[in-house]
Amino acid sequence: MRTSTLLAAGAPAAVRRRSTTPFGAAVAAAAAAGRLVVQPRMGFPDVADMLTGLRAVTAADATTVGTVTLDSYTRVGDHASARKALDEGSDLNGFPIVAHGADVTRDMIARVGGGADFAIQVRHGSPLPLGIVQALLDAGLDATEGGPVSYCLPYSRTPLAEAVTAWADSCELFAEQVDGAHLESFGGCMLGQLCPPGLLVAISVLEGMFFKQHGLHSVSLSYAQGTSFAQDVDAIGAMRRLAGELLGDLQWHVVLYTYMGVFPRTPAGALSLLRDSAVLAAVTGTERMIVKTPAEAHRIPTVADNIQALQEAARAAESAARLPLDALGVAAANPAGDNPVYAEARALIDAVLNLDADIGTALLKAFAKGYLDVPYCLHADNAQRSRSYIAGDGTLQWQSVGSMPLTTTAPAGARQLRAEAFLDMLSFVQRRYDAAALEEIPTADPSALLSTALLKD
Repeated sequence: MRTSTLLAAGAPAAVRRRSTTPFGAAVAAAAAAGRLVVQPRMGFPDVADMLTGLRAVTAADATTVGTVTLDSYTRVGDHASARKALDEGSDLNGFPIVAHGADVTRDMIARVGGGADFAIQVRHGSPLPLGIVQALLDAGLDATEGGPVSYCLPYSRTPLAEAVTAWADSCELFAEQVDGAHLESFGGCMLGQLCPPGLLVAISVLEGMFFKQHGLHSVSLSYAQGTSFAQDVDAIGAMRRLAGELLGDLQWHVVLYTYMGVFPRTPAGALSLLRDSAVLAAVTGTERMIVKTPAEAHRIPTVADNIQALQEAARAAESAARLPLDALGVAAANPAGDNPVYAEARALIDAVLNLDADIGTALLKAFAKGYLDVPYCLHADNAQRSRSYIAGDGTLQWQSVGSMPLTTTAPAGARQLRAEAFLDMLSFVQRRYDAAALEEIPTADPSALLSTALLKD
């Protein structure tokens, strides 16, 4: 194992002492009790501010887990600049866990109030995460997220081969030193606002298999809310079915992200979109949800913004759980996974797995051959031959599939995508929800805007 080299270089082999409750176990316990776990994306450079944020999350009227989002210097391994920014009081866009050091972070977590009863995840965005993993281990934390594809292609110019090696090392170190360490694939969120869900589901499941191959026993698979509620129901159903088929006896759950693209500018539109993502979570049995706030389109959210979003999502999910599927307008969708998204994702996964028994090697070969090809992703290791479009019913469909083992039935008019049409697609969700907030509800997607119709207080 790669960890033998790392341990010989000085990393202790003993299982680490935790500062928090096991992340995967906390989500599993909530799911068993029928409660959706809601989670913010929150990171502050100053210890006092980060502590205030975590304490507020523990006190929210919802079932929550905490987040420590790291800064961009730490993400790229420039810890000296992060330390300098702290010393000079310069602004950082997250918590510099390496620059602060393990003792500072561990002490902060101990003062949250929930202490060992509160689960926390570190979020970072690094394609080369080994230093970050070592830092969170040293601080007694046991959960993070990312993956060799999902934290490489959208965020960096790092060669995919380097990211695969770094993530393999990090998984093995994580698994070696923390019993039940938890890793979430970001695969269902990468450029998710314009990527048909079959590919998102496939990448997330493949990264989950990669984590398993490198020793982890607790994982989560992500999916970002898209442009069609009914298609999203199918996608999450497909993901759950594939996880059951391919992850074996791993402890796993699904995490849903409120829409990751251009957010509505009106407060009412933003809240409606947030509530609809919570309804989606409830309908599909999703265990954990990461929220966005009505402030997203205007400024960096405050702690109060995040708490409002957590509580709105929790209330919407509770209300939706009491409604039948046909009342939510998704009777034709199949949350059990027998649907077109499953067929696409399964075809992609099988094509990758047939390339090599080692998942990392198979992923490299798949991108080299174009069997995986993320639309509108400019990374050098992405084939850049696939394209997507938003169909008349609001679903994301393939305009062209390149060398992927898929087919497309795009009409001739959808095969030529001009710049203005691309920009229209980027703002599709924002315009629809803002129009609804002004009582100009479009009819292109009858399964959207559910909270507007069903979940008003």
